[in-house]
Amino acid sequence: MIKIIDIDNASESDILTRDIKLESGVENTVAEIIENVKTNGDSALLDYSEKFDGARPDSLVVSEDEIAEAIRNVNPALLEVISSAKLNIENYHKKQVREGYRTREGVGMILGQKITPLKRVGVYVPGGTASYPSTVLMDVVPAKIAGVEEIVMTTPCGKDGKIAPAILAAAKIAGVDKVIKSGGAQAVAALCFGTESVPKVDKIVGPGNVFVATAKRMLFGLVDIDMIAGPSEILVVADENSNPKFVAADMLSQAEHDKLASAVLVTNSRDIAEKVALEIENQLSVLPREEIARASIEANGKIIIVKDLYEAVDIANRIAPEHLELCVDDPFGMLDRVENAGSVFLGRSCPEALGDYLAGPNHTLPTSGTARFSSALSVDDFIKKVQYIYYDEKALEYVKDSIEIFAEAEGLHGHAKSVTIRFEEDGNE
Repeated sequence: MIKIIDIDNASESDILTRDIKLESGVENTVAEIIENVKTNGDSALLDYSEKFDGARPDSLVVSEDEIAEAIRNVNPALLEVISSAKLNIENYHKKQVREGYRTREGVGMILGQKITPLKRVGVYVPGGTASYPSTVLMDVVPAKIAGVEEIVMTTPCGKDGKIAPAILAAAKIAGVDKVIKSGGAQAVAALCFGTESVPKVDKIVGPGNVFVATAKRMLFGLVDIDMIAGPSEILVVADENSNPKFVAADMLSQAEHDKLASAVLVTNSRDIAEKVALEIENQLSVLPREEIARASIEANGKIIIVKDLYEAVDIANRIAPEHLELCVDDPFGMLDRVENAGSVFLGRSCPEALGDYLAGPNHTLPTSGTARFSSALSVDDFIKKVQYIYYDEKALEYVKDSIEIFAEAEGLHGHAKSVTIRFEEDGNE
């Protein structure tokens, strides 16, 4: 049964703690995998595929024939939905495109910034207990809009040595250039260092399990990453007029992802709190992924009863959830008070699943409270901002004394000399 907590009797730990216990030895295991892949390349990837996925594919690279076969095996209705979702994601993210700029700050001075897309990006798509074509779209489409030259996707194969057809269909629709049959920390390492089959990339994006997340964290600096993605989270703010069935269903939509997922309700109504708790039990009993969802609810689920909706939003800001639903009469009135959330869902007819699949905003979001300082995946994640400066001789002469004072105050006399030498009598000889 989900915990019900009264805010008046709650400790800071009751409110903020996410009961996430990492498996011991993960870092050592990942370090060994990284070194093996760095040293042995494709051979290591094939060994790990055989060990973890139960298959040793003839080739790590998915062929065009395999992609064509996969598309033939996907329900046409699903193909149509994937195409529609891609269009919505595209339309939303196109508005994020930045333009460079150039300004004249004075006579003989030009300052500016140019926008340059990353050359090659790796996209990690989870496999294992579920198949996520939506993740392909969310991670690839913004990269394409940014102008990334090459997109390499990695995902584990099944025991038959094949990738889930829906994953390959989504990759084709989104515009992936190369698909690699590899998952786990080994795929992250391959994208970082490159192998005979896997091109070395500039950045790795996409969620994964604890081994994937640990590999991304350990390799950050050698390669860029989007974020360290933790288990899925949802926080629902609901008032007395909310439907307990809807609220419970929305909470379970995230609980079914992972035993470590977190589903939280914050409400000003004790009646709603109790009804939602009962409804969660009713819906759990018929949920196909009951075992996973129940473990999540019992470990990390909670219902917090507060005095009013202002306090509810304050609690949400402190928790900084990945997904925040405002199931209240005036959601837009509360939106300005929201400071920390990955993505916000407004009103009673806006379940989190809408954002997962179809609406357009990205579903690769900050977790574990990192919404306090980070944002959803966007076009910005796939660009570099290169700044530039131009001063002519007169403009430099005007500021040379200021630079000299600053440089010498920092003890960097060579910095000062690089400016003043240009104005010495023999400086141009």
